[in-house]
Amino acid sequence: MIELELKAVIPDLDELLRALERAGARATFVGRLEDRRFDAAGDVLGRKGETLRVRIYRPVSGAATASVDWKGPVSVTPGYKQREELSVALADPDVLMTILGKIGLQPVQSIDRYIRQFALCGASVRLEHYPLMDDLVEVEGDPVAIERAIERIGIPRASFTSESLNEFVRRFEARTKTPAVLAASPGGSPGGEPEGPAGEAKAGCHEP
Repeated sequence: MIELELKAVIPDLDELLRALERAGARATFVGRLEDRRFDAAGDVLGRKGETLRVRIYRPVSGAATASVDWKGPVSVTPGYKQREELSVALADPDVLMTILGKIGLQPVQSIDRYIRQFALCGASVRLEHYPLMDDLVEVEGDPVAIERAIERIGIPRASFTSESLNEFVRRFEARTKTPAVLAASPGGSPGGEPEGPAGEAKAGCHEP
């Protein structure tokens, strides 16, 4: 599977939620998203541009789901962040993380955020709220779906970039002179639910 995506800082969460409702976006997930990236000593995978990640979705209601994902090196084509990705569902992520430790892989990065995910115009639109960082929106899909979704959510196209999360962190820290916090403290929450209207979105992709 080839993953194409763009990200942008959310300038106004309330307005973005209203735009999603007007566009007929369909909510597909609300809750916590936890990522744990693993690597061997010496940054073996990182030096090759690869990522091994355990991802856990914890919905506000219902059972958690999880996956283990491998991602290949990042490329940009044309103007979109592109990576090869392989993923398999997990029944017990805690056991897998223990196994990874037993074979010499250790967690090297933790990311926790509260997310609201929507289906819009064939694309996935994910709103991300971190413990201490700018709120972000990620749009993922094929190029046509990505562009159609961006047209409808009201954030200028020029605000979207193929840059990595690390670049958004760097700009946040440069602007605020405050270290970003991407993961919850042990036993804590990833920042809680952001304020803003939930909206009762209708399914579909309304044409302008």
